[in-house]
Amino acid sequence: MHSPLTTPAARVRNYRWRVVDIVVASVIGVASGVIFWAWGLAWTPLSAVLAFTPGLEGLLAGGWLFAAVLGGLVVRKPGAAVYTEVVAAVVSMLIGTQWGFSTLIWGVVEGLGAEIVFALFLYSSWKLGTALLAGAGAGVAVGILDVLNSYAAVDDAIKVTYFVSAVVSGVLLGGLVSWLVLRGLVRSGALSRFAAGRDSAGRATQRATV
Repeated sequence: MHSPLTTPAARVRNYRWRVVDIVVASVIGVASGVIFWAWGLAWTPLSAVLAFTPGLEGLLAGGWLFAAVLGGLVVRKPGAAVYTEVVAAVVSMLIGTQWGFSTLIWGVVEGLGAEIVFALFLYSSWKLGTALLAGAGAGVAVGILDVLNSYAAVDDAIKVTYFVSAVVSGVLLGGLVSWLVLRGLVRSGALSRFAAGRDSAGRATQRATV
């Protein structure tokens, strides 16, 4: 006999966005945008600290990638990663960044990097490994974009260093941090209306009945 949490009907995935999905994704995007803006202010002094190895400043790239991963993990609908990352980019751009309109372009590309990973898993895997891969996907996206633009004139060794650093940063700051934030939100009960919160409640119920 199927439990209410595991019936075939309960497993049918509805990819249509609800009003609450839009609202929460927007809130995540706006809050992330403020953090993006602050991270942009910190970028100059932090990159100076890493200047002993040219290209190592790619380790800071993940500070602009977590919105896509977190949005995807929370909303779990196609387009969530791109939406939250773009909203965050627009907010940081409107507040004022040194990169101006290009911030929006970077936001679209970074969001797509994470979105592609979630899509490859058919929007059905939300484990830590998937979060780390989504962060890596966003890191690959920003690494390629920066190497082709901001670092186009530098030596290949610096380009490789930057690209690898950006991917590592994407995994850690974009993927792992987003996963930890998600777990915190789930424990607080803030995601009770989302699959992430219901999955956690279901696992807790199963453990209690063992």
